[in-house]
Amino acid sequence: MGTSVDAAHTEGTESALSVKKPKVVFVLGGPGSGKGTQCANIVEHFGYTHLSAGDLLRAEISSGSENGTMIQNMISEGVIVPPEVTIKLLEKAIMESENDKFLIDGFPRNEENRAMFESVTGIVPEFVLFFDCSEEEMERRLLSRNQGRVDDNIDTIRKRFKVFVESSLFVINYYNSKGRVRKIDAAKPVAEVFEAVKAVFTPVDDKAAA
Repeated sequence: MGTSVDAAHTEGTESALSVKKPKVVFVLGGPGSGKGTQCANIVEHFGYTHLSAGDLLRAEISSGSENGTMIQNMISEGVIVPPEVTIKLLEKAIMESENDKFLIDGFPRNEENRAMFESVTGIVPEFVLFFDCSEEEMERRLLSRNQGRVDDNIDTIRKRFKVFVESSLFVINYYNSKGRVRKIDAAKPVAEVFEAVKAVFTPVDDKAAA
């Protein structure tokens, strides 16, 4: 019975998303690459809505639901959450927003995520914004920040980086082959990084306005 309900939900959402035709940009980068900060800048300057897969998952965990408990256990083990769980949360957030431009941050995490997102939602991203940063720099940033994140200890950081490299780079390579990757040197200071980001987004917005 659960499957039929999920199928009905997916079918209904797909048709609604097809009507809405949102513009989507995937934002990828390892833990500590600064993509969250840059997403906030993009929201302010270009009017996108920022959807963080991680934030949506953490909100689900905080809700205390059975789904949230399952997600918590997976994150603690450094395991990637099943794509259908994240996609369902993203679909809901897109449909509940009045905006039609979205940054999807931290998703897709692997090739399975990518293929399922496109087949379920019918959405192909405008491009993938990839914040490229060395493991050493990301590790330094994560250990120096104090946000109270339970997953910011050295072992988990290294595990998260390993998962990112082994999984997300396949997604980046796929979209690169389609000419849809915009790579940003994320090791530079925040202001310099955003100058590079603005250069990527300005042509897109000018084209949309034309």
